[in-house]
Order: sequence, then structure tokens, then C-alpha cells
Amino acid sequence: MPVYDYKCPEHGVFHELETVENHARPMPCSQCQTLSPRVIMMAPEVFKMAPEKKQAIARNEAAQHEPQHSTSDTRAENSDRLKHGSGCQHTKRGSKLIYTADGSKMFPSMRPWMISH
Repeated sequence: MPVYDYKCPEHGVFHELETVENHARPMPCSQCQTLSPRVIMMAPEVFKMAPEKKQAIARNEAAQHEPQHSTSDTRAENSDRLKHGSGCQHTKRGSKLIYTADGSKMFPSMRPWMISH
């Protein structure tokens, strides 16, 4: 059984073991027997948290089921992006191969231990 927090108007917060089925029912205070409602206690770290971090967490929770896109995607932009790639551009580098006067290959910028066959 989990421990739930309840708050008596006179004596403050107290903790009681209760079944999951009865978690919403008020519990009698152990000192004055007044029926006290259940309260949800928050960790102090939540109150000390920077506002930017709270906003980021709230934004992440809100977008959990549907992420937001940084650009406004329209059909024309999507089709254009598909034709030209998704922004990642690779260019083929030219070969640094040089032929010497006797016909042998030489790679001046390559590592000397790399041998071509």
C-alpha cells in the first residue's frame, strides 16, 4: 500500500497508508479525528528550479505527442527539399593523385604508409 499525504486544518500535514482504490477519500487526523483531504506534496527542488527550465519541461511535455517543427513546412518546401536533399550537401573531392615523369603514382598529401596497388 502506498503512503499518501493528508492535511488537517489544525495540525497540518500527516501521512497514512491507504489502498490505491481509496486514495481520494479523506482520512481522519491522528490527533483530532477531523476528516482531512488528501494533498499532493511537491519536492522543494521544483520550486527552486529556474523559470527557463520549468518552461522547457512544460514545452517538452506539451509536445510529447506531436513535436513542433522549427520551420513552417508547406508542400512546395517539402517537395523542393526532397528534390535537393534535406540540407546535407556532400561534394566529391578531387583526387590528389600525381603521376611522376617515370609513370609512377604519387600522393603528396596522403599518409606515407598508405600504399596504392
